[in-house]
Amino acid sequence: MTTTTRERARVCPTPTAVWLVVEGLWTWYRRNWRSSAVSSVVEPVLFLLALGLGFGSQIQPSAATGGLPYVQYLAPALVVASALQTAAFESTYPVLAAFKWNRTFLGIASTPITSRQLAMGQLLWIFLRLSVSSAAFLVVAALLGAVTSVGVIGSLFAALLTAMALAAPLVAYSASLDTEGQQFSAIFRFIVVPMTVFAGTFFPVDQLPAWVRPIVWLTPLWHGTELSRASAFGTGELLPVLGHLVYLTALVVIGARLAVRTFTRRLEV
Repeated sequence: MTTTTRERARVCPTPTAVWLVVEGLWTWYRRNWRSSAVSSVVEPVLFLLALGLGFGSQIQPSAATGGLPYVQYLAPALVVASALQTAAFESTYPVLAAFKWNRTFLGIASTPITSRQLAMGQLLWIFLRLSVSSAAFLVVAALLGAVTSVGVIGSLFAALLTAMALAAPLVAYSASLDTEGQQFSAIFRFIVVPMTVFAGTFFPVDQLPAWVRPIVWLTPLWHGTELSRASAFGTGELLPVLGHLVYLTALVVIGARLAVRTFTRRLEV
């Protein structure tokens, strides 16, 4: 940290600075929230209705669904997958836009707020944004009878941890780009969508070919889905749960450190 950065950090303490970043993002969002409500809340609910209640009505409870109706099997996983998809978008285009097109971050960097505080504020904003949309989805799921117990509160935690495990590294990556090109399209096409389909959201991973499963086990979505269902159904075992938590937390910490480093490299000259 340079002398100038230290002085700026003293002028604007980190908690205050981080909250100012969040407040600025909230000021914009409260005027434009309708544009994201469909993708973050309405679309997951439609998936739950179509696949859980519609298609799921043709699926009999079995060992694959833990003996539960398909809609109840799907809901804890769908909240995780939906949070991850929202996190992927919030961590890509808006971050690059704030650097390149709107230049919002460049303006903030000229204030006493440091690049580290800015990166932390961006990550906190994404976390709060996901908290609201995920909680809203679970409320609707409960009204539809897709929630089995209060353990679904743990599913909310699993969804947020999983989403941030993807968001933090993506924020770091997005901050390193000078142009969008095909990078973001490739991320959604070859990472986010395959994770959503094959990481256990809609069917058990053990139904996949044996050579595919180790790849799935590396994805944050699989770990989050396992955590979410374990909490919602009360089937979690200590060691597997700890393993999932450690893996996802490590991704969040590593991603956050990379985000701070990338923001610092780009904004502090």
